[in-house]
Amino acid sequence: MGNAIEAEKLVKIYRAKRGAPEVRALDGVSLSVPEGTVLGLLGPNGAGKTTTVRILTTLLRPDGGHATVGGFDVVEQSKDVRRIIGLSGQYAAVDENLTGWENLYMFGRLYELSKSETRARVDDLLEQFNLTDAGSRTIKTYSGGMRRRLDLAGALIGRPQILFLDEPTTGLDPRSRLAMWDVIRGLVRDGTTLLLTTQYLEEADELADTIAVVDNGTIIAKGTANELKAQVGGERVEVVLVDGEQIDRAGALLEPLSVGQIELDHRTRKIVCPSRGGSKKVIAAAQILDDHEIEVEDIALRRPSLDDVFLKLTGHRAEEIPAEDGDTA
Repeated sequence: MGNAIEAEKLVKIYRAKRGAPEVRALDGVSLSVPEGTVLGLLGPNGAGKTTTVRILTTLLRPDGGHATVGGFDVVEQSKDVRRIIGLSGQYAAVDENLTGWENLYMFGRLYELSKSETRARVDDLLEQFNLTDAGSRTIKTYSGGMRRRLDLAGALIGRPQILFLDEPTTGLDPRSRLAMWDVIRGLVRDGTTLLLTTQYLEEADELADTIAVVDNGTIIAKGTANELKAQVGGERVEVVLVDGEQIDRAGALLEPLSVGQIELDHRTRKIVCPSRGGSKKVIAAAQILDDHEIEVEDIALRRPSLDDVFLKLTGHRAEEIPAEDGDTA
C-alpha cells in the first residue's frame, strides 16, 4: 500500500502590511497518508491546518517544500490532482438561492459528468445524506447541519479517491456532529483516503487512524491516539476529599498504590495517584481511605486525553492560541 498524500517540508509565508512582521503559516510541514487511511490534522486556530489543506488541494502555492497527492505534484500537475480529490471547507460552499438538488447538479456538471450521470449521482447522494425530502428546497431554508451534509455531498459527487475535510463539524450541534461522524466512517469503510483537520480533540480520537499535532506551522508529534496519549503517561487514580485538611495523610496512605510521584492539590482537595491495574486500584484506594475514616467526595480512574497530550507537547491548551492572519485553522 502506497501513500495517497505526501508532503515534505512545506513552507508558506504570508507577506504582511508595511511595518508588520510577516506570518510564517507553515514552517517545514512533512506528512504522509497511506491509501485507505485517515490522517487527523489536529491543532487550534492559526496552527496551519487550513493552509496545509489549501496547498495540498492546489488552492495555494507553497513558498518551499514539495507535495504530491495521488502521485501528482500539487504545483506542476494541479489539474491531475483536482480530478481525483474532493474538498469540503470550513464553510459550506453552496448557493443559497438554488435548491439542494440544483447545487449538486451544478457540482456534477463542473466535474464534467454527463447530464444523465449527474442526475443519478445527485439522487443517490441526496438519499445517502438523508436530504431527499429537502432536495427541492432552496438552501436558505436549510439548517447548519443540512448545509454541511450537502457540502460534503458536493465534495463526493465526482467519486474522489482522496477527500479533504477542513473542520467538517465546525458550528454543528452535538447531534449533527455525531451524524456527520457516521457519514465519514462510512466513507472510510468504502476505502476513501481522508485528510481531516479539526480542533476537536474527541473528533480526532474518534475518526483518525493517525494523528498529526500541529502548532505554530510545525508538526510537533505524530502517531495513533494511544501512542500520543502514552507520551503523557498512563492511567491515574484521582481522589477528591471531603476534608482538605486530611490530604497529606491520605496521600501518604495511598503511596503504596502509586507507580510514580503522587500529586496533592490542597486548593481543590484532589490527590492524583499514577497507577497500573485499572479499576482494581480504584477499589483498593477507596478501601484504604474508608478503613482510615477519610471521607471521599469523588474517586475515579482517569486515562490521558488528547487535550492532555496537546498541553504536554505545547505547554498550552488548544483554545489558547489566537488565529493568525491568513489562516483561520
